[in-house]
Amino acid sequence: MSEFQMTRTLDEHAADRALRKDVLRGMTRVPKELPPKWFYDARGSELFEEITRLPEYYPTRAEREILLERAREIAAVSGARTLVELGSGSSEKTRHLIEALPALETYVPVDVSESALTGAAESLLEAHPGLNVHALLADFTAPLHLPDSPGPRLVVFLGGTIGNLLPAERAVFLASVRAMLSPGDALLMGTDLVKDEAVLVAAYDDARGVTAEFDKNVLAVIDRELGADFHTADFDHVAVWNREHEWIEMRLRARSAVTVKIRALDLVVPFAEGEEILTEISAKFRQEGVRRELAEAGLDLCHWWTDAEGRFALSLSVADGSVDSVAVD
Repeated sequence: MSEFQMTRTLDEHAADRALRKDVLRGMTRVPKELPPKWFYDARGSELFEEITRLPEYYPTRAEREILLERAREIAAVSGARTLVELGSGSSEKTRHLIEALPALETYVPVDVSESALTGAAESLLEAHPGLNVHALLADFTAPLHLPDSPGPRLVVFLGGTIGNLLPAERAVFLASVRAMLSPGDALLMGTDLVKDEAVLVAAYDDARGVTAEFDKNVLAVIDRELGADFHTADFDHVAVWNREHEWIEMRLRARSAVTVKIRALDLVVPFAEGEEILTEISAKFRQEGVRRELAEAGLDLCHWWTDAEGRFALSLSVADGSVDSVAVD
């Protein structure tokens, strides 16, 4: 008999408080910045789904290729009876793993969107009678207390989202994941890999301008939620490859001098011509760097899978080295 539970660690005002805090901080620092999580209102989520289907945007297709090719191998290595997904969204990609895990009893999706958690649970329970779903309405970047569930557990963090965190933030995040794991548990993580600059920039600045609209959507969110008067036409979308740090930077650049009022914060924000807001970094990785960052958090990289073109990788790591170390290309 399947069961659905939801544990809420965020109250109904949490998102509003976080948005106010992030906008106040980001619009009063130099240079200006906004966290990428604020892209994803309903319109932003639609635009991102459109981005994943663009010819220039390879990460989603590459990760799906690995999951389809390696799901049974991942299942066999992990032996998971509980699957925990951080930033689960629609749980679409994780379905390949759920179908491949013969001993799976419990799925624990973690997301800040209650509607996404509920919708995904309804769909999964219909397709998998007997599966228990215990959703966590929570911010995965904060320390999590996982519900009691049978081990071993497989924690998955897909989509290359780890790349949206700065190195110091990644260290804190990976340490928090390590703290969740018991002996025999594992982390499956998606990382986009370093490649030709032109390929990378095109993935974040497509010819149709969908990514530009997605980037500017963060301004529409602030206008609606905080009573601001940003005009998206006043800003250009820019994608830049930072060679030193090996990450893509998405920015919004003021086309001319402009002043923005954010009424809910009683804040006036001047922009000089050409001044930018950093809206996202998307770090790209090399295997040795991933291994090092995992090791610094107390995790051993045991398996490494890539798509046929070597564009994207899934890595499996464990807390206690209980899985034999293997590198799979």
